[in-house]
Amino acid sequence: MDFRSFLFTKRSFTPIPIVLMILYFSDPIHPFWAYGSFLILFGEIIRINAVRYAGGRTRTIKVGADSLCISGPYSRTRNPLYIGNLFIYSGVVFFSGGEYMFQLFFIVIIYFVFQYSMIISLEEEKLLTLFGQEYLEYKKNVPRVIPLIKAWDNKEKREPILIYKTIKTEKRTLQNIFLIIFLITSKKYIIKFLLY
Repeated sequence: MDFRSFLFTKRSFTPIPIVLMILYFSDPIHPFWAYGSFLILFGEIIRINAVRYAGGRTRTIKVGADSLCISGPYSRTRNPLYIGNLFIYSGVVFFSGGEYMFQLFFIVIIYFVFQYSMIISLEEEKLLTLFGQEYLEYKKNVPRVIPLIKAWDNKEKREPILIYKTIKTEKRTLQNIFLIIFLITSKKYIIKFLLY
């Protein structure tokens, strides 16, 4: 199996060791928990906006797509979901605080840049196979990561799905964010309860 395929299919689980480190060393401090909250919210807004256009297809474990989404945030960057995830994980690190906050921040950045570069290269190969010239045109006009200030004006006018349907699709991500925030904020009480 191609290592990139492994990372793609297990992308929801590979960050677990990092999350456990963040939880272990967490000790929220002001103002960093506020900065972290902002980054988490900003990242989730990016994700919700991207999912409104791409739909639930983004949750697949099979590389590919039935159609090429080039509307909404996808007309500014080819990978808005991964950008949103990077903001969310960075926000979780700052929200958690702790003595090793900056070291954990660099670990998160290095890890996700590595993982997403592997996954993106795999996805790009597959999309080129599926959509050929259409994908090449998209690649030529929309950057891989850094968003365009002015969206690429293209012929696709895909309508975003309704926000409540998007939230339903995004339920698992939201549950994970709330669970991590709950564990960080209640860690001291849980430890005290278990040990005393």
